[in-house]
Amino acid sequence: MKAQVDTYLTHLAVERGFSGNTIMAYRNDLYSLVDFLGSNGNPKEWKQVNANLLSEFALLLQSKGYSDTTRARKTAAVRSFFSFLVEERVLEVSPASDLTSPKIGRSLPTALTEEEVVRLLDAPSKINTPEARRDKAMLELLYATGMRVSELVSLQTSDVNLAGEYVRCMGKGSKERLIPFHDQALNALQHYIENARNTFISNSKEQALFLNRMGERLTRQGFWLILKEHARRAGITARATPHTLRHSFATHMLRGGASLRQVQEFLGHASIASTQIYTHLTDDHVREQYEESHPRGR
Repeated sequence: MKAQVDTYLTHLAVERGFSGNTIMAYRNDLYSLVDFLGSNGNPKEWKQVNANLLSEFALLLQSKGYSDTTRARKTAAVRSFFSFLVEERVLEVSPASDLTSPKIGRSLPTALTEEEVVRLLDAPSKINTPEARRDKAMLELLYATGMRVSELVSLQTSDVNLAGEYVRCMGKGSKERLIPFHDQALNALQHYIENARNTFISNSKEQALFLNRMGERLTRQGFWLILKEHARRAGITARATPHTLRHSFATHMLRGGASLRQVQEFLGHASIASTQIYTHLTDDHVREQYEESHPRGR
């Protein structure tokens, strides 16, 4: 059972960009759950875990005197892990969906400034290699669409419509969405497809859009390393992860006047509640929108 926990931790590190300390904390939290389950009927697989067992685990945490913050983190780790198992189709439903925890203030996503994004997107342009052209196309497309990195590396060549300037994206739950992209992303994609992608191809039947040096589909881990290197080259000191670009896309779109519903559709959120966290903008922006919208503010 710990093997699937380790797969989930890799997902957090690579796709979500969680820090090493957070990964270690989640590992301890989930390993302690595995140990607890082993002493309560010894289930051999996650499909055998039910809501009652998880409630007993939550009561155990409370009896041990953990702080509300620690218990909330441990509960969040459990709920997130089971959601991951559902997404990976290991489970049909999550037994942790009704698991409650102390109410702790939700932290806001981290977003790069627009100036930092420009530096990041320009970083590959300073290197004249096929890899740099590929990296430029990936970064431009990710920021232009707000896709998840897993969606980005899953793209086929047929998923990108250069004439229509949109990409077909298969999101969570196998839900398809069409996302438009702007001319700068178009130019980067055209440059990569026409001048660089062929240099990576080792199998003429390979349909993956973004390839590594071996001619195989680029992995999430591979993209994460690429992003870190270009962030370093761009002199970005803030933590830059694939999820950071997604957050930046959403925040900058809302600042630019996009509606919450539009951003929800672009991000592929099933519920608008997941998108609402991005509405916490700067006081100056809120004041500006208020004065533009209120009849007495004009």
